[in-house]
Amino acid sequence: MESKGASSCRLLFCLLISATILRPGLGWYTVNSAYGDTIIMPCRLDVPQNLMFGKWKYEKPDGSPVFIAFRSSTKKSVQYDDVPEYKDRLSLSENYTLSISNARISDEKRFVCMLVTEDNVFEAPTIVKVFKQPSKPEIVSKALFLETEQLKKLGDCISEDSYPDGNITWYRNGKVLHPLEGAVVIIFKKEMDPVTQLYTMTSTLEYKTTKADIQMPFTCSVTYYGPSGQKTVHSEQAVFDIYYPTEQVTIQVLPPKTAIKEGDNVTLKCLGNGNPPPEEFLFYLPGQPEGIRSSNTYTLTDVRRNATGDYKCSLIDKKSMIASTAITVHYLDLSLNPSGEVTRQIGDALPVSCTISASRNATVVWMKDNIRLRSSPSFSSLHYQDAGNYVCETALQEVEGLKKRESLTLIVEGKPQIKMTKKTDPSGLSKTIICHVEGFPKPAIQWTITGSGSVINQTEESPYINGRYYSKIIISPEENVTLTCTAENQLERTVNSLNVSAISIPEHDEADEISDENREKVNDQAKLIVGIVVGLLLAALVAGVVYWLYMKKSKTASKHVNKDLGNMEENKKLEENNHKTEA
Repeated sequence: MESKGASSCRLLFCLLISATILRPGLGWYTVNSAYGDTIIMPCRLDVPQNLMFGKWKYEKPDGSPVFIAFRSSTKKSVQYDDVPEYKDRLSLSENYTLSISNARISDEKRFVCMLVTEDNVFEAPTIVKVFKQPSKPEIVSKALFLETEQLKKLGDCISEDSYPDGNITWYRNGKVLHPLEGAVVIIFKKEMDPVTQLYTMTSTLEYKTTKADIQMPFTCSVTYYGPSGQKTVHSEQAVFDIYYPTEQVTIQVLPPKTAIKEGDNVTLKCLGNGNPPPEEFLFYLPGQPEGIRSSNTYTLTDVRRNATGDYKCSLIDKKSMIASTAITVHYLDLSLNPSGEVTRQIGDALPVSCTISASRNATVVWMKDNIRLRSSPSFSSLHYQDAGNYVCETALQEVEGLKKRESLTLIVEGKPQIKMTKKTDPSGLSKTIICHVEGFPKPAIQWTITGSGSVINQTEESPYINGRYYSKIIISPEENVTLTCTAENQLERTVNSLNVSAISIPEHDEADEISDENREKVNDQAKLIVGIVVGLLLAALVAGVVYWLYMKKSKTASKHVNKDLGNMEENKKLEENNHKTEA
C-alpha cells in the first residue's frame, strides 16, 4: 500500500502539471518594460492560509511550461531553476512578486504565478512586453547636390536598435512628403539583428527638385511605440545645393565708374544666374562678329576713344543667351598755337588759339602768371606788359582726372627807346635830369656829362616794370652842359642828349614821362568824360524829339478848332437867310 505522503505528493505533481485553476475575476495582465530595465511582475493572487509553496513559470511557443522560480511557504527558502537565459537575473519576493533584471526582447513571454495548496493550484498569468527606443534618425549618404527636373537620390534616413520596429517619415520644410510618381519615391526597409532582435529601419528618398527647393530644409522622423505609448523623434535638418541651368546672362563694367576716359583699364565681367555659374563665356567687341573665349572676365587695357561702342557676352554653348552694355570712352584734346617759348617784337600782331576737341562740352580757363584771365588773350599790337607765361587749361567736369593744359611763354623784345626830361628844383640850387628808357631785354643805362658842374646822386634808378624804367641824376651846373644818356641791350645801342643851362639861367622844364599806371588812370578818366558827353547828347536828342512831337500835335489840334469855328459861322448865316425867306 502507498503511504499517505506519497499519495499526496503525486497529487500535487499532477495538479502542477495538468491543472489550471484561475482565480475568479483575474484576466490577462500585461507588464510593459523598457529594454534594459527591470521587469516587475506581481503575483496578483491572494495568498491562501494553507499555502504550501509558490512557483513561477513561462510558456514556450508550443505551450509547454518552463519553471524558473520556487519559494516554500514554510522554509521561506527560494530556489531558481537552471534556465540559462535567466541565470542571475531573477528575484522572487515574499509576496511572490517576480523581478527580472536587464530586460531583453526574449523576455516577451506569458509568465504565470502559481500558488499551490494541498488540494488546489491557483494561477495568475502576466504578459510581458519589452520596448526599445530607436536611435535618433540621421540622414546619411546625402547627395552632394540636386539638379532641377531630375529624379535623384537625396539620401537615406536611418534609425537603429528599435523594438518593436518603427516607421520613418520624410519632411520638406516641415511638411510631410508623400510618394508622387516621377517626383517623390520613398523606399522603406527594416532589418532585425538575430542576436539582439532589435530592428534597424532605413528609408531612401528619391526627389525631383526645383528652384523652389533652394535653401529648403529636409528632415526625417521615426515613430515608435514605447511603454507609455507612441512617440516621434526627428532628425537634424539637411539643406542641399540645388543645381539649375543659367536662364539669364548679365554683363558688368569694372571698376564701376561714372565715366571712362582714355588710358583707363576696363574689365568686363559676365555672369550667369545658374548654379553652378558658368565659368567661361564669349565676349564680343565692337565691330568684331566673332566672340573671344575667356573666363568670366575680359580686360581692355589703355582704352582709346575708338573703343567706344556696345560690348556683349554670351554662353559658349548657348549663344542666343546674350547680354550687352554700352561703353563711352571720354577723350579731351587741346591744341595751343603757338605754344612753348615764343619771342616777338613790340608792336607785332600775335594771334593765339586754344582749340578743344572733347567727347562732351569742356570748360576752358586761361591763366597768365598763375592769375586767371577773364577772356582768351589776343594781341593785335604787342606791348611789353603782354609778356608772360600763359596757360590754357581744359577739363571735363563729369570725368574725374580728365584734364589737359598747354603753355605759352611770350617774350616781347624791343630796341631801346629814350626820352629825356629835366626839372629845376624849387630852391633853384639844382636840376634833375631823367632818362626814360624802354626796351627788352633790359637796356643798360650810361650817363655822359660834357661841361663843368657838381653831380649829385647820379646812379638812382627806378624798378624795371613792363619793359620800362628810368635813371636820374641831380646836378648844379655852373655853366651850360650837355648830358648824354646811352641805353643798350642785345638788339641795339641808342643814344640821346639834352642841353642843360647853367643854374643861374632860368629855362623851361620838360614834363615827366607818364607812367603806365598814370596812363591807365588818364585813359579811364577820358573814357568817363566821353561817356558823360555821350549821355548828355542822348538826353538832349530825346528831349528834342519829345518837343517836336508835342508841337506837331498842338498844330493839328489848332486846325481842328479853326475848322469847327468856320462851320459854326456858316450855319449861323444859313439860319439868317432862312428867316428872311420865310418873311
